Amino acid sequence: MARLPFESALVVCTGNICRSPIGEALLSARLADAGLDVRVESAGIGAVVGAGAHEHSKEVMAPWDISLEAHVARQFDASLATPFELILALDSGHKQWIGKRFPELSGRTFRLGHWLDEDIVDPIGRPVEDFRVSRDHIDRAIDAWFERFGIKKAT
Repeated sequence: MARLPFESALVVCTGNICRSPIGEALLSARLADAGLDVRVESAGIGAVVGAGAHEHSKEVMAPWDISLEAHVARQFDASLATPFELILALDSGHKQWIGKRFPELSGRTFRLGHWLDEDIVDPIGRPVEDFRVSRDHIDRAIDAWFERFGIKKAT
């Protein structure tokens, strides 16, 4: 079985209602399917604190049997982020924001799309199909991390 160089990951987007809840849920599910015990949570750099996941985010995860009903948005800050060994920003703007405000976290902050050299586009305010595109992009980015660490995708 693969051994990861981290035991906790924080997925970060802007409002913590669209992309990062999807990323948190997908990463958690994929790690569990691989038999890996990793703490995964999410936050936003401009979080809609206390809000649930966006309805379109919930909708696009339902066919994958992943519920976002319990999600509650929260604000990224140093006290929240410091315990996490890996911080996965959904785009380069988030990564830069974290690095500028919390330079002590820079060495463990990467874009989720790092291995694809891509940002995950924010679907907020767009139709549900754009949320599906973001979900699928997040899934491919997780695939790239799994490949990097030698984790086999569950079938």
